Amino acid sequence: MALPAGAAGFEARGTGAVATTAGLDTAACDANAFATTLHAAPDSPTNASAYWLDRGRLQWPGVEGGAEQRFRLYHSVTGAITFEPGAAVAGADGALALPVDDAPLPPTLAERFGFIGDGVRLSLADTDAARVPELLRGQLVLVREDADGNVLDATTLQHPGALDDLYAAAAAIDDLGATPGDDGTGFRLWAPTARDVSLCLYDDGSGAANARLPLQRDDATGAWSTRLPGDHPGRYYTYLVDVFVPGTGVVRNRVTDPYSTSLTTDSKRSYIADLDDDALKPAGWDGAPRPAPLDAQTDMVIYELHVRDFSRDDTTVSAANRGRYRAFTESDSDGMRHLHALADAGLTDVHLLPVFDLATVPEAGCVEPDVPDAAPGSDAQQAAVMAVAARDCFNWGYDPYHFNAPEGSFASDAADGAVRIREFRAMVQALHAAGLRVGMDVVYNHTTASGQVQRSVLDRIVPGYYQRLDAHGEVITSTCCDNTATEHLMMGKLMLDSVDLWAREYRIDSFRFDLMGHQPREVMEQLQVRVDAAAGRHVNLIGEGWNFGEVADGARFVQASQLSLQGSGIATFSDRARDAIRGGGAGDSGDAMYVQGYVNGLHYAPNGHGTSSRNDLLHAADLVRAGLAGTLAGYVMTGAGGATIPLSKLDYKGQPAGYAAQPGEVVNYVENHDNQTLFDVNALKLPADTSRGDRARVQVLALALNAFSQGVAYFHAGGELLRSKSLDRNSFDSGDWFNRLDWSGRDNHFGTGLPPAPDNRDNWPQMAPLLADPAIKPTAREIAFTRDAFLDLLRIRDSSTLFRLRTADDVAHRLHFHNTGPDQNPVVIAGELDGRGYPGARFETLLYLVNVSPEPQTLAIDDAAGRDFVLHPVHRAAGAADSRPRDEATFDRTTGRFTVPARTAVVYVIE
Repeated sequence: MALPAGAAGFEARGTGAVATTAGLDTAACDANAFATTLHAAPDSPTNASAYWLDRGRLQWPGVEGGAEQRFRLYHSVTGAITFEPGAAVAGADGALALPVDDAPLPPTLAERFGFIGDGVRLSLADTDAARVPELLRGQLVLVREDADGNVLDATTLQHPGALDDLYAAAAAIDDLGATPGDDGTGFRLWAPTARDVSLCLYDDGSGAANARLPLQRDDATGAWSTRLPGDHPGRYYTYLVDVFVPGTGVVRNRVTDPYSTSLTTDSKRSYIADLDDDALKPAGWDGAPRPAPLDAQTDMVIYELHVRDFSRDDTTVSAANRGRYRAFTESDSDGMRHLHALADAGLTDVHLLPVFDLATVPEAGCVEPDVPDAAPGSDAQQAAVMAVAARDCFNWGYDPYHFNAPEGSFASDAADGAVRIREFRAMVQALHAAGLRVGMDVVYNHTTASGQVQRSVLDRIVPGYYQRLDAHGEVITSTCCDNTATEHLMMGKLMLDSVDLWAREYRIDSFRFDLMGHQPREVMEQLQVRVDAAAGRHVNLIGEGWNFGEVADGARFVQASQLSLQGSGIATFSDRARDAIRGGGAGDSGDAMYVQGYVNGLHYAPNGHGTSSRNDLLHAADLVRAGLAGTLAGYVMTGAGGATIPLSKLDYKGQPAGYAAQPGEVVNYVENHDNQTLFDVNALKLPADTSRGDRARVQVLALALNAFSQGVAYFHAGGELLRSKSLDRNSFDSGDWFNRLDWSGRDNHFGTGLPPAPDNRDNWPQMAPLLADPAIKPTAREIAFTRDAFLDLLRIRDSSTLFRLRTADDVAHRLHFHNTGPDQNPVVIAGELDGRGYPGARFETLLYLVNVSPEPQTLAIDDAAGRDFVLHPVHRAAGAADSRPRDEATFDRTTGRFTVPARTAVVYVIE
């Protein structure tokens, strides 16, 4: 496509300057290298141990001021500064004198930079501070000198404090990226430290550029922009950003747009998209119905699902659509029929593992491993899978490349930027038509790369800004990868803008935030307001609130973590009941893999590995009750020790077992994509002679405790099918082979080879005999039982708001546990819910009993005597999956005595 007439010169937005294509050739747009050094820096310091606090103040931790020394800020446009201790600085264009500043910091700065160490604070004269915006576009070195001007110490600086102060107005920009409009197509990029920015335009995703246009800088915001007359949907673009990179020099980086809404194959070029264009919508999109908002967050029943897992091995899906967005549009497939059944039973949300643009799956030419037919405990299968893992078609996707664009490997044509948008929307539309809300698993806590790596997008545009740095200026990787700093203004804005887009343009109903505890609570609360406004309805937010790394215990800000989100309405995953129910902790290996939990034999059915006591079982039972009570800090119950205590006083590994302020602030789960599946956990922990039928029953017990818990209910796809990953403890890159789902219920894929060596090799000796044991692997009968029993559990939860109480007061006044304290029967949980006068309760009273023992148990409840308890209607139904409640459970009205069958969850009601 040629440029339209008049495009050779036009007014650039923001400055009023006239931009022109004259003198800008396209060679740099098509160069093989993604970066070109324009001015190489000589050996110079890259250690950044000093901080800009704002535009006029600096602090250098670990360094003190003194009468016989002085501080200078040396600057160079080309990065030519060099120095040697004991000698004068060379190569600088000039230097600013920095007097010591002993004045107290404003509270906002003191709070923001409270994490940095003590050290000398310096300030710039007002006239020098006015030069800071220009100086930040080159090399800066802070030097401590002696009276003769010789170097005593030197460092570069971390500049986010200055950039956030100088360019606070950038937070209000509402058109970053490529924005088609009636007056042409605008392009805007935030790059305040860049020396020059130009735009490369392409007619397609692989051909040569046909234009290179200059962008103009807005000094108020630090953004560069231009507007191209005419309509340009379907074209592609990149930016050329000339910027100083510490340790390298002045570099011309060819980069995609951080605000890309789509891209070409393997994310090489950004795509110009008008998301309101009919060509980017599936048929019927504008008027398509969607599920109504939920009355309360506790109504959420979530199913965590990977797009590729959903259909890759479903032969009832057309071959072209397997593993892709469009598989969800085939309503008669086994997978969609399964989702329909779950929705009919009470499932509300499908949460998709990452579906934004990710880095590690080739979008064209991915390879399939040739997996041999080998023994169940062989290492041959994993060897074949891992041989092509870097080039295969599978990854969980926790490696964000572009936050605002759909992933291309799930599209039928990754080369056409329109296709992934249209097909993503078709997937959402199909799930909505099935009565299911759509959630996204989003990953804003890290990027795939930083620095001058090709897949580093943000850090090659504004070096040193978007990533969180340590005290020496190195990127921190506590999240696994290159951490982002959402506490910085424009990284926080990118996250807010991104979630806004997904909710507004793709009708996403809920979001699950990966490692949310690495983000500030304040930013997450801003996000809640922003996304609700974008969607025109309440959007549910949940996330991982783990407390670790450089931000742990509020070291840098108040975190969006388990112990810091009370009252926010944002929910965090709870590990309290999870660990108690299944035993041990996440990611256990070696002997710890055998540590039993409440449902799989702790003390009452030992597996021969280690020992446990009745006190261990009592404590686990209390933690299970804590989960059933919504992990509420203020919920009071009688603990195993006999004292009546709030859950905040119940111990969980040195932390309070109860931490939530409201039940909607906790997500209950017993498995998800991380770590072994629930079936595999139980394969390790149950006694070796446990029958297939009892293994299925133990699975259902764990699912039942989750379904009966107050709060958000969260389930891993395939848990109801006894899904196995052949004991893999980290299947993020284990290929389709170890992540398979069989909706037909014929196979759970246990015993399909030793799991991949990188995360499992040390445990192969313990795993091999289990995988080779045919008595562990279920038949279709056990899978069908578990599936149907799970559907019944969903129906029971859906039948009454008593399982979904709205407030902490509701839980405090309506949930009561029987059989507690030191003299309890610890293998039976008994919880009673009072439905009198409660909207949606349906029943006057609801009583659940969960017997985890392999033997029937009798429990006398004094309060039950003389009351008219009957089995829940789901248990009474002729098609009930589990016949034990109907055939074996009993209630003696005279004595209040209940008999609960072995390894059975049963619910009674007073109607």
